Amino acid sequence: MYILSILFLLSASLTTSSPIQQTSLIQCLSQHSIPLSIIYTQNNSSFTSVLESRAQLPRFTEPSVPKPELIFTPLSESHVQAAVICSKELGVHMRVRSGGHDFEGVSYVSIIESPFIVLDLTYLRSISIDINDNSAWVQVGATLGELYYRIAEKSNVHGFPAGICPTVGVGGHITGGGYGILLRKYGLAADNVIDAYIVDVNGRILDRAAMGEDLFWAIRGGGGGSFGVILSWKIKLVAVPKTVTVFSVTKTLDTKLLYRWQQVADKLDENLLTRVLMRVTNTSERIVTTTYDGYFLGGADRLVQVMQESFPELGLTRNDYSETSWIQSILLAYTLPLNTSLEFLLLRNTPSTSFEGKADFVREPIPEFALEELRKRISEEDDPLIVWTAYGGMMNRIPEYETPFPHRKGTMYKFHYFTNWPKGDKNVAKRMSWIRSLYNYMTPYVSKSPRGAYVNYRDLDLGINKKGNTSVIQASVWGVKYFNGNFQRLVKVKTEVDPGNFFRHEQSIPPLVLKR
Repeated sequence: MYILSILFLLSASLTTSSPIQQTSLIQCLSQHSIPLSIIYTQNNSSFTSVLESRAQLPRFTEPSVPKPELIFTPLSESHVQAAVICSKELGVHMRVRSGGHDFEGVSYVSIIESPFIVLDLTYLRSISIDINDNSAWVQVGATLGELYYRIAEKSNVHGFPAGICPTVGVGGHITGGGYGILLRKYGLAADNVIDAYIVDVNGRILDRAAMGEDLFWAIRGGGGGSFGVILSWKIKLVAVPKTVTVFSVTKTLDTKLLYRWQQVADKLDENLLTRVLMRVTNTSERIVTTTYDGYFLGGADRLVQVMQESFPELGLTRNDYSETSWIQSILLAYTLPLNTSLEFLLLRNTPSTSFEGKADFVREPIPEFALEELRKRISEEDDPLIVWTAYGGMMNRIPEYETPFPHRKGTMYKFHYFTNWPKGDKNVAKRMSWIRSLYNYMTPYVSKSPRGAYVNYRDLDLGINKKGNTSVIQASVWGVKYFNGNFQRLVKVKTEVDPGNFFRHEQSIPPLVLKR
């Protein structure tokens, strides 16, 4: 009687197509041994806190934004299988969330299809490090910070080439490529994946051998939410020296210096990654500054030599360099002091600010007059940021078809635009207009035919799928921006593994011919 009462209360908050389907969904889940304690409906007092706990953009949890009818937080791989089997059987639309950093919130928000549920993989977060094998298994609910921390526990000469934000979920990060300060030495996170476990559309758990090389290729850079539910990745740990040297110097924007950085950044020693952070640092006088950051796999004496030979214009002295460890350099890359406790990497904070972001890839230096226009435009926004991240090195040597991520040889750097605002801000429309105007202005100076985009910085302005009428032709408008010539191969894989398009969202890969 108790179980039946709970089922009734759970089903009462669902708004699927019929009362029979509502009850059937809950019954199906419980029949597959999913505990009722990990099913949260809108009537549950914990629903909002669970939804917001991994929502890294508060604007997607505001009252006007569509909410899931139900959230699962599986505790085991079999729970994930049950969620897929029951949702498919009953025709329930499902979104999958690991870290909640999706720029458009599509892992926990649906603007094209309602009702929907969310499979939240927060509790699938185990990490197993095998230093002797130079590898690790990491479940998708773990964060990058947790992964880095566990690696550093075992070794000070091993690392992993992934992102700099410690709260990013490993699952979604790798599905889109994933880059960080080891980019020029070792490529993307997806370039360093050895194996994976995935739950397919039929609820089967497949490893690399079972899924086949086409699907294994697709999930390493083809974007999340299209091919199945990733459970865990086996990653290759890479060698890092005991000593890493860093620098971070801030200067008022000098267009000649920034132009010179563009000329040399992708040609520097591949052990050195540099980036530039452009922002307004004096809000009253609207002064635009550039912070030049560097991360070098080696000692300061060698880096002094590299910079003097390749980029003396930056004017660094020996006192500008700090020797540290790879794990501590991650903290600096996240704009924290080098002496920050490593325990910070284990925190799962939810931010109080939101942002809109866009990305471009640049293949020729942006001329100085355009940099002056950038100065003018960035000074007009309250809290803007543009991040310039150097490419070259290993990124030039990995073919663009090796994984779905194609933006490699010939790309000088990635150009990443942000505008940030606090919760409750009344000028969101103005901020969105500002970043769209800046993006349009940059058209002549970035990659062309197609203009490249980064799927981990998802941008629905590029186009979206339509409910019940997914078109490969329409999807190719944004698909080729993310994947270039790899888009058609992704469509082929999708058609083979999920012809009914069960795994879908606003920018998921569509099947060639939809089969119900």
